[in-house]
Amino acid sequence: MEWEIVIGLEIHTQLSTESKIFSSSSTRFGAAPNTHASAVDMALPGTLPVFNAAAADKAICFGLAVGAHIAPKSVFDRKNYFYPDLPKNYQISQFGLPVVQGGTLSFFVGEKEHTINLTRAHLEEDAGKSLHENFTGPYGESSTGIDLNRAGTPLLEIVSEPEMRSAAEAVAYARAMHNLVVWLGICDGNMQEGSFRVDVNVSVRPKGQEEFGTRCELKNINSFRFMERAIHYEVRRQIELIEDGGTVIQETRLYDADRDETRSMRTKENANDYRYFPDPDLPPLFISAEKIEAVRQQMPELPATKRARYEAELQLSAYDAAQLTASRATADYFEAVAALVGAANAKLAANWISGELAAALNREELDISNAKVSPEQLSKLLLRIADSTISNKIARDVFQAMWEGDHNGDADAIIDAKGLKQINDSGAIEAMIDEVIAANPDIVEQFRAGKDKAFNSLIGQVMKVAKGKANPGQVSSILKAKLG
Repeated sequence: MEWEIVIGLEIHTQLSTESKIFSSSSTRFGAAPNTHASAVDMALPGTLPVFNAAAADKAICFGLAVGAHIAPKSVFDRKNYFYPDLPKNYQISQFGLPVVQGGTLSFFVGEKEHTINLTRAHLEEDAGKSLHENFTGPYGESSTGIDLNRAGTPLLEIVSEPEMRSAAEAVAYARAMHNLVVWLGICDGNMQEGSFRVDVNVSVRPKGQEEFGTRCELKNINSFRFMERAIHYEVRRQIELIEDGGTVIQETRLYDADRDETRSMRTKENANDYRYFPDPDLPPLFISAEKIEAVRQQMPELPATKRARYEAELQLSAYDAAQLTASRATADYFEAVAALVGAANAKLAANWISGELAAALNREELDISNAKVSPEQLSKLLLRIADSTISNKIARDVFQAMWEGDHNGDADAIIDAKGLKQINDSGAIEAMIDEVIAANPDIVEQFRAGKDKAFNSLIGQVMKVAKGKANPGQVSSILKAKLG
């Protein structure tokens, strides 16, 4: 039987506000346990939540970016179940009337564009942390500690429709969402610190069946690599279970990266199990058209808008434009280079940033904001390719020297010091070609007998004589003329 995978994601993004969503406590990460937990965060008797308007601004910003409906009125609800690390034993969230409704997100899987519909994005508070490892109680016993520093940190939970059909598509969607929230400045995107966490809902069904299978939720995954592995494992588990005559149970599961497996955590609750009801301590959230417009005016140019502009103004392909807007830092780097090399060389700049520069960054696990070659340095190198001072092949050697800091990363100084200037003198190139033709009569005859590979062999011989510095275009045209 052929099976179809059905995936929907719930992404929890910590909003980058200075204080928590319902208290004045700091949201700064890394403080000593429970030093950023106020009486409100600890739910002491007599305390009341007060909504942080900055969280609403960031939710509006996100909603505008995905083309969603911003609700003029939304309501905070109590989601009731036991949280060991949330003292109220309920979470303030949004259920019936979320602040952001609908919207879409487009992204690429390889060179194919996909668009996923969003169900909603709602505001809520984060829980604290339970510390299980290496924690000793007051009498030397093994204990679990509770850190409430994170309790009350504002979250925007972004829920997709179950429209993804592969692990690769789900990971590409999650990466695109991560890029977007960081681009907008509403989340720092630090997955190691828990600022961006993904719950993956996975089910399988026979291919062609319209009804969904029973889903399992893979909880709190904070790595794209682990997310892909978790989906692959869970899909195999569900298919094998069904084919062996078993039944998939709706439940929440955790992914163990060390064992590369998912394990049951708890039976999955339905919405009615949470006994949602409007929080009596919080009034409805009203958002005016004027507020929405004010937020819109403060937003940066969106990735989709940049992509369209790169295609229209710089004649880049949709794929190239998507690569260059993979992050705001990449787009900024590209625009700095494009401004220096000119629109005519924008494609060359795109190729180098997505090619040589990206490879160097990956090798050293660096962000483009920490690249060892600046936009100004790369621009000078690209201009030397454009004016035929060096070939694209030699430029790779120059780039490596720049990356290593030779001559302070100055392309011209490296080219001069290493004697790498391209030979563009047609007379000199013709003399080298005559030498190669005379020394390789067998290869010449093979070419004249119709073997195209022989022509490439002759070009290789000429470049060898020229020590790689002859202009490849001139070598090809002169050699073709010589051979008739």
